[in-house]
Amino acid sequence: MKREASVAGAFYPAECGQIEAMIAQFNSILDRALRDSDIFSLRPRAIVAPHAGYVYSGFTANVAHKLLPNAKPKRVVVIGPSHRIYFDGMSGALYDSYETPCGELQIDKAYTQHLIELFDLSFVPQAHAEHSTETQMPFIQHYMPDVKVVEFVYADIDPQVLAKVCEAVLSDPDNVIVISTDLSHYYPLKQAEVLDMHCLKAVHDLDVQELHNGCEACGKIGLEAIILAAKNMQLSSRILDYRTSADASGDESAVVGYMSAVFF
Repeated sequence: MKREASVAGAFYPAECGQIEAMIAQFNSILDRALRDSDIFSLRPRAIVAPHAGYVYSGFTANVAHKLLPNAKPKRVVVIGPSHRIYFDGMSGALYDSYETPCGELQIDKAYTQHLIELFDLSFVPQAHAEHSTETQMPFIQHYMPDVKVVEFVYADIDPQVLAKVCEAVLSDPDNVIVISTDLSHYYPLKQAEVLDMHCLKAVHDLDVQELHNGCEACGKIGLEAIILAAKNMQLSSRILDYRTSADASGDESAVVGYMSAVFF
């Protein structure tokens, strides 16, 4: 059974060559901007990446995804919030493969089932037509086409519970985690930047309380969980990129914020 792509042609191109061209463009800008940076040598255990259309947030997401091969993972666990349906807990994708325009990724179904049983999670098929997780997959396919993936979509889940899932995943050195989230939505630019700085500071300082001082990330539960897990596992964090939709559109009247970060 295949997890079919549901937002190809909307959030990202449906044609592989167009995705490859976008990533190449992102990297040519990135390589020039960060020529002397040590960022590219970081070995991530987890990243945070946004999930809007690639025109808006693809550059920011790519900064984080470009680092993942440094970890030489066998498995990438992608965790994102549900935007389509409401349900209790978190759903693991019990499919065999994951469709992307550049080819299918293999899903580690046995490992997904293991986590579902270990943490009393579920499989809610209708939760998986979800863009927050799907938008990560073409990047993973580009950088690590042979890696196995796991997809979890959460709705109403306690961040402490999700943190325990993250810790269990990270206890295996062959795993890395992708936490998917955008930041504030549809505020004027200056107001959005004030709100979003709470999210960035929380990640930078590994300070969960800062999330509750004004961060309005749609994936705030996931952010809180990975911060808790990172603290418990003595990981460090680094903000990689921050921008808003205004950087692409020029419209500062109602923007969406995007951050990428790494835990290592």
